Amino acid sequence: AWMRESAVAEAAETFKENNKEPFHILHGLTVEGVMRWYAEDLGYGGEKDFWGLVGLLHDIDFELTGGALLKAPELLREAGISEELIHGVVSHGYGHR
Repeated sequence: AWMRESAVAEAAETFKENNKEPFHILHGLTVEGVMRWYAEDLGYGGEKDFWGLVGLLHDIDFELTGGALLKAPELLREAGISEELIHGVVSHGYGHR
């Protein structure tokens, strides 16, 4: 399993705690939906929850770091997120340091 059951709720709470701007909240929710749609459309429907959370959490530390993803792994580990999902979240910023 890519994360323990209660971590989904903790991930959502971590998202809310670290995103206060309405645009950032809407952006995270939009990307979550898009990622779930792509997973289904590309034949990964069994993984759509995983990819949805990657989308939701992809800018988890934007308001703290301006999108550098420097705090993301720490925040996500504290919420009980698996290393696999953390890798997915921080991969969208690969090479942008």
